[in-house]
Amino acid sequence: MENQTRKLFKLQGRIQHYSWGGSTYLSELLRMPNPQGRPFAEYWMGAHDNASAEIATGDDRTTPLNEYIQADPNGTLGQQVARRFGRLPFLLKILDVKDMLSIQVHPSKKHAELEFAEENRRQIPRDAPNRNYKDDNHKPELMVALSEFWLLHGFKSPDRMADILKNTPELAFLLQVFENQGYQALYQAVMEMDQRRVNETLQPLLLRIIPRYQQNLLTRQEEDFWAARAALTYNRPGHIDRGIFSIYFFNLLHLYPGEALFQDAGLPHAYMEGQNVEIMANSDNVLRGGLTTKHIDVNELLKHIRFEPTLPRVDKGTLLSEHMAVYLTPAPDFELSRITLSKGESLTLPSYSTGIYILMEGLASVTEAGQPAFYRKPGESWLAFDGAQSTIQAADDAVIYRAAVPVIP
Repeated sequence: MENQTRKLFKLQGRIQHYSWGGSTYLSELLRMPNPQGRPFAEYWMGAHDNASAEIATGDDRTTPLNEYIQADPNGTLGQQVARRFGRLPFLLKILDVKDMLSIQVHPSKKHAELEFAEENRRQIPRDAPNRNYKDDNHKPELMVALSEFWLLHGFKSPDRMADILKNTPELAFLLQVFENQGYQALYQAVMEMDQRRVNETLQPLLLRIIPRYQQNLLTRQEEDFWAARAALTYNRPGHIDRGIFSIYFFNLLHLYPGEALFQDAGLPHAYMEGQNVEIMANSDNVLRGGLTTKHIDVNELLKHIRFEPTLPRVDKGTLLSEHMAVYLTPAPDFELSRITLSKGESLTLPSYSTGIYILMEGLASVTEAGQPAFYRKPGESWLAFDGAQSTIQAADDAVIYRAAVPVIP
């Protein structure tokens, strides 16, 4: 392999132009002109086969990261990670959420393997719009807010669920279902409801709240605000999106920059508005239940949801040193850290397996022993393969996120 003595490379990620994305945040961060105002929804920095990042291997040449790793998994990932995962186990992203994302849940590793194999057996093309499983991996994920960020995250507590059903007249008929039969019966009742009845149930609610939304009489702290926005975004003639029910059933959370949430397999959620950095297992498996124009498979969604209340655990990071905070999760696939350096400060980091970095603020040089340094500006990324010993020097106050594999005992 070329460059096998090098362990440090500039990295170029891949933009995903999903319709819910904003048109300015990522364009400006990455210094990529967007005169047509296309949605820049996600910036992927990883080795997923659907959109692998590229590494600069010299002489203006680039190589897809997935191919580079496949050519020498032990040398790039390290023997332990290569043996355990067989690939880069995580995917790092920056998201700009302008319109609400779909109500969704992710499968466990076991179910992803089984269902991916089954869809392959049925010869459903990998890029078919009706395919649920794009790969054989689970997708636990961690998000850290880069701006004020709004999302739905798991089912409300029993008291809060009963309270919102009581105080939303159009949904009050569901209170008895919930109190007598619990979360699963409640959610199945609306997700399996005939579309005609969905329309009949939600239309009076929307007639009441949409005028208030349009007159700026609702706040983001209210479920009605998001339900009205969802209706105006996703409803079409004769079809009210049943995902609106979920806005009332799930925890509505407001995060501030630096605050994080972990979302494991089976936990229903939806991003509503804002920018974040997100790390997940190297997967693109999403099962959707509404608030989207993409494929919805209610039966598949219901197979994987955990029907239980969720107590949100907002994480502000655990300080490892004066320069680094880590967001701890139970996922073996990834670890996300936030590095802060004042102008003139430096930090030397060893790399166990492959680490991916993105500079979000400031200016920094990156050096590997025996190799020339290179500078990174906001929005620029780089990676360090297994065994690298790299030094980051802040030329201006710098904020950096690092994606890595937790050290395997």
